[in-house]
Amino acid sequence: MRVLIAEDHALLRDGLTRLLRDHGHEVVAAVETAEEIVRRGTALEPDLALLDVRLPPTQTDEGVRAALELRARRPEQPVLVLSQYVERTYAAELLADGRGGIGYLLKDRVAEPGEFVRACERVAGGGTALDPEVVAQLVVRRRAGSGADDPLATLTPREQEVLRLMAEGRSNRGIAEALVVTDGAVEKHVTSILGKLDLPASSGDHRRVLAVLALLRADGDG
Repeated sequence: MRVLIAEDHALLRDGLTRLLRDHGHEVVAAVETAEEIVRRGTALEPDLALLDVRLPPTQTDEGVRAALELRARRPEQPVLVLSQYVERTYAAELLADGRGGIGYLLKDRVAEPGEFVRACERVAGGGTALDPEVVAQLVVRRRAGSGADDPLATLTPREQEVLRLMAEGRSNRGIAEALVVTDGAVEKHVTSILGKLDLPASSGDHRRVLAVLALLRADGDG
């Protein structure tokens, strides 16, 4: 996996670089500004762009703007954004284009190296990796604004739990372990979710991404 990093804090930038290299991945460049990551990302076409939400010069939303610009220039570009706090609006903006290859994690997750690298790999492969805290806040808002005609309202409480864990990027086995149920039970729930959401026939992984986006993308609508 070829990774491009944008992080203005030197210690974290170096730490991310070492972490990814220690797990066998190539860091093609590590830059400090949004302008640099857009320029280098366009030229290098990395497998993953890993960005801080807040970058110079204003330390507000430059990282999100850069991620969106990269996706506009290269729609298949996977991006994973790191944030110090849950910022719901930014997560919803990243999800709004309806495609996979999106991650939004709190920086605390970097302290769990194996899990963090697996999240990077999922996003690079076209999946999602959304922080549990991000998912929880988006789901609460989504539920408050949903109407009777919302297909998500047809999901059972257990199916909603499964869908939230799918949003975090967990596999069926990971979901089964979290809920203490069998793999077969999870497979049945996932099949039911995909059917209730009336998702178009496609590869299993792509349909899972679409299901996650059905849950989260609508946050920007309410």
